[in-house]
Amino acid sequence: MPRRFWQSARRTALLLALMLTAMPALAAPSLLVIAHRGASGERPEHTLEAYRLAIAQGADFIEPDLVPTRDGILVARHENALSGSTDVAERAEFADRRTTKRIDGIEITDWFTEDFSLAELRTLRARETRPAVRPKSARFDGRFGIATFAEVIALAREEGERLGRPIGVYPETKHPTFFLHEGRHLDGTPIGLDTSAMLVDDLASAEFTDPARVFIQSFELDNLLRLRRTLLPAAGIELPLVFLLGDMSGRADPAQTSFGQPYDLVWHAARGDDLKARYGGIAAAVAGFGARTDYADFVTGAALAALRAEIDGLGPWIPTLLQAQPAPEGAADPRPRLGASPAPWLAEARRLGFAVHAYTLRTEAPYLFVAADGRAQSADAQLRMLVDAGITGIFADQPALAVGVREALRAAPARDDAP
Repeated sequence: MPRRFWQSARRTALLLALMLTAMPALAAPSLLVIAHRGASGERPEHTLEAYRLAIAQGADFIEPDLVPTRDGILVARHENALSGSTDVAERAEFADRRTTKRIDGIEITDWFTEDFSLAELRTLRARETRPAVRPKSARFDGRFGIATFAEVIALAREEGERLGRPIGVYPETKHPTFFLHEGRHLDGTPIGLDTSAMLVDDLASAEFTDPARVFIQSFELDNLLRLRRTLLPAAGIELPLVFLLGDMSGRADPAQTSFGQPYDLVWHAARGDDLKARYGGIAAAVAGFGARTDYADFVTGAALAALRAEIDGLGPWIPTLLQAQPAPEGAADPRPRLGASPAPWLAEARRLGFAVHAYTLRTEAPYLFVAADGRAQSADAQLRMLVDAGITGIFADQPALAVGVREALRAAPARDDAP
């Protein structure tokens, strides 16, 4: 069908999904609570038990990061590297699977999901990834297994029916350029898996395609554009897409991390691909669009307007959104200092109608900020500041806290109006 038809249909189909997230910041009930990897502050992340607890705590969406197995099944893991979140390093039968791969420009030595069948991954047991700061969660090490995306969808549906309220899923495609174009299996054969297409297939197979119950997110832009332009239309599905924004401070070293710029752009530019043909109006709106383009380049007025033509939401990193700065040298408290005000581009993003879902709210002391007066800021105070700034959703490791803040904000006008 003509592109114009799909654009019109998309606006209609997504209206319900974005109604809650496009309201002014003062409408506190609009805040969506997204369980980041489940209730990952209280159970090992990306397990069905972490997702189930998050739902019980009142989360609106559960978030699975998705990576593939050797036999082409999407599973919920934050990374395809397995040693940080499972007991794979202690499994003698898998010792020969340890290898070194270059992923998003960074060399990593580990065990990787794409070198294991689903049956083999089923034998691994999940672990807390931050045991030093989350010892209570670490007590559940070894109890839970690895979930497939299909199982996460089924859980959302079943719990929604049981509780009588809709539960959404908020999948992230991890390293899509690596899996489709660049990566290789342990034996040297190309991986060649289009995880974005696999995601759409899983949603369609489960008939879980209500645009009010699914957001698709990615730190890469190319796969979001392919979803918008070809993959979703081919499946007859319209879903909101969220472009995740990494570090915009300029301090991210590309030799150490890909968190400062979309890796797909780096890869396609290095190949000499036609970036204007691939990225369309977005390429034209960003000065010097190419391998050196970073996330900060996407939040100018022109770039935001171009993104809005194809992208429905933005997912900014909280330190960037709050313009946090490193602690002064020699400071007794090494945590970042809050900026004087939220990032100025946020107001323009909201004016353009973007949903803005910030990540990641955590309650543990190492992940909090220090205010200008030197006092540590609590997680609930941080969330209230973000809501005042204009966010419409929050990724939270402890969903119960975010739900509690939302309910308190809902009740505030009634108390203020009381005689």
